[in-house]
Order: sequence, then structure tokens, then C-alpha cells
Amino acid sequence: MKGKWINSPYTFALGMFAMMVPSQAFSSFYSYFYVEKLGLGLGLATLARMIFLIWDAVNNPLFGYWSDRTNTRYGRRRPWVFGSIPLFMLAFVLVFSPPGGLSENGLFIWFLVTLILYEAVATVLWVNYGALLPELFRGDRIRAKASAIQQGYQVVALLIATALTPMIFAAINFSNMAIVYACVFGIFMYICMMNVKEKKDTGTGEPLKLIPAFRETIRNKKFWVFNISNSFAQTVNGLISSMIPFYAKYVLHISEAQMSILLASIFVSVIPLVFVWYWIIRKMDGVKAWRLSLIIYGLSVIPLWFSYDLISGVAAGIAVGFGLAGFLVTPAIVGGRIIDEDADKTGQRREGIYTAVSGFITRSSGLISALAFFIVGMIFGYESGDNPGSDPESTFRYLISVVPLCLLVISVAISFSIKFKFTEPLRGDL
Repeated sequence: MKGKWINSPYTFALGMFAMMVPSQAFSSFYSYFYVEKLGLGLGLATLARMIFLIWDAVNNPLFGYWSDRTNTRYGRRRPWVFGSIPLFMLAFVLVFSPPGGLSENGLFIWFLVTLILYEAVATVLWVNYGALLPELFRGDRIRAKASAIQQGYQVVALLIATALTPMIFAAINFSNMAIVYACVFGIFMYICMMNVKEKKDTGTGEPLKLIPAFRETIRNKKFWVFNISNSFAQTVNGLISSMIPFYAKYVLHISEAQMSILLASIFVSVIPLVFVWYWIIRKMDGVKAWRLSLIIYGLSVIPLWFSYDLISGVAAGIAVGFGLAGFLVTPAIVGGRIIDEDADKTGQRREGIYTAVSGFITRSSGLISALAFFIVGMIFGYESGDNPGSDPESTFRYLISVVPLCLLVISVAISFSIKFKFTEPLRGDL
């Protein structure tokens, strides 16, 4: 019976669930926690994020390169993941557990140091777990199935991490909430990795050295267009999730308890819609499905501008759920085809470096999100929860609807900038 679960899409998807519970709680509430609850200035919060991105620019590709060159009897990716599990748990708890009585400068230093530690360990996890999907599942159909199941698990994690988090931190505070989520992560990540058996066919050619590996990746035009387009859409993911608490307070004028209902409207609707998108992928080319998902995602954020209370906010949230579901499922198909094509060319399976560089490009979207928050906040006078300015409603109405719409228009335009031509796809399960 145990063999049935080895490399099963269902057990593999547990890793996505494990990582997304703390990761989504972090992305949705760290700004709210430090800026709104603790009173850290918006400028200092933005500065911390920019410093991290400089560090992230260095460590992300390197972790991918080292992962590709790792060779142990336990595999290339699994040792990295197992080693990172306890470190990630510790870093996540520290982010939400600053000592009491810190000055604003002290709070900024704590935030910066824990952010760097958290993101470095998170990079190791995401690079190695992400590299396993195209490695374990070969072929469009099985990748679409694995991606749909993975995103279904992800949506459950998003629902827990966003809709339940306000109730949890209201009951037991942010620090204890972080401890609970860290334990959830540790348990499910361990179960996932115990049911992964890596494939032996890492390639037939000599492993590329560091500079040639980066050069070969950088020269891949499909890879760059695909990931730069995704980075703008990924910015929308982070921006919407992090703005929801502010949007609920200043635009919809609802309580923190009702905020959970609003968040649930988005993520509950995504669960069945993920499988609608799986059906769409089976009926059309993967690249066309990916582009369609970006277009629909752009249209789906428009209703957020017109919402004014809980009911209209829930209706808008369901619309966003359809666009989000498409963007969660479709990129795995295109990304896997790009990696397969590279393997044919270089003779090496290089999921690690592609996943790492892709992760850096898409995660750099955090800088766009932070700058958008800072610029729009300054325009309308929002500085922090202690000084929200004269028109915080306009601040967060623009940040949750107008800015995402503009970003997704850019994403769609980039996605059409080149033709994605691949060799005949693997349609079945390999």
C-alpha cells in the first residue's frame, strides 16, 4: 500500500499545502502586523523589503545551481528540504515574535534580520520542492493533473492561512499563531518528502559549470518572457492578499471577524474553479490556456473597485477567485515544457536552476508590490495605522483594483511578445 503513495500527485501536493499555510499567512499579514499593529513606518518597511531583494538576487540562483549539482543516495532535492524544515519553522516564528518595548529603529532591525533569515530558508524550500514537479511528472497530461491537485491543496492552505488567521491571532496573538502554523508545516512537509522518490535520469551530459549554466538559462528567450510576464501577475497575487486586511477596514468598513468571510469568498471559490481550469487545459494548448488565464485574471479585479460593503466584497472576491484559479494552474504546463526543451538541448535535467531563477524573477514582484504600496500611500497620505491620512479609502481602493489591473495588462502584453513553439508535446503520463 505504501508504494501506491510514492510519487503520487496527492502526497506530493501535501508539500504545497505545508509551505503555503505559513507562507500565505506571512505575505497576507506581515505588513499589517508591522505597519498597522506595531506602528512601523511605511518607508522603513519598504526599505527592509528592498534590502532583502538584494540578498535574494544572490542566493536564489545559487541555491538552484547547488541543488542541480547535488548527488546523494537520498536524491538531489530531498536532503535540502529535510535540512530546511526546522530552520523554516524557527524563522517563521521569529518574524511574528518581536520582543516588546522596541523602538521604531529596533523594530526595523528585528524585522529586517528575521525577514532575511525567513526568506533565505524559504528559497531553499521553494527551489527544491518546485524542481521536483517537472522532474517527477513528465508529460502535459500528468503535469496538468499534478498541478491541479497541487493547486487544490494550495487553495485549502490559502483559505486556512487567510480566512482563519484573523480569528486565530485575535484569540491567541500573532506569536502563538506562528507557532501553530510552523507545526502544521513541519508535519505535512515531512509526510510529503517521505513519499518522494527521485528519478535517476538526471541527464547524460557533463553538468554545466556555474557561468555556463547561468548563460544557457539567460539566453532562453521563452523562459524570460514567460517568467517576466508571470512576475507581474504574481505581484497581483501578493498585492491583493496583503491589501485585503486594509481593504476590509478602510473600504468595506467591516470588522476583523468579517474579514474572514471576505477572504473565504475568494479561496473557497477557487477550489472547484481549479478543476474547471484543469478541464480547460485538457481542451486547448497549454500556452493559450496560460494567456487566457492572465486575461481573465485582469478582468476579475475590476469588481473590487465597486465594492462598498461585505456583500459586494464577497461577490467581487468570487470573481477574483476565477482569475486566480487559472493563474495557479496554467504556468506549470508552460514552465515544464521549457525545462524539457532545455534538457533536450543540454543533456541535463536542470529543474533546480530554472526553478530558482524563475523564483527570483517572480519573487522580485515583492519589490513592485512594496513600491506600489509606498507610492500610492504617499499620494493619499497613508503612513501607518497611527497616521492613516485623510483618505485611506482611496489608498486601498486603488491598491486592490486599479494597480492590479494595470499590472495584468502589462503581463498579458509581455506574454504575446514572442511565439512559444515547442516540439510535439508529451500528452500522456510518463
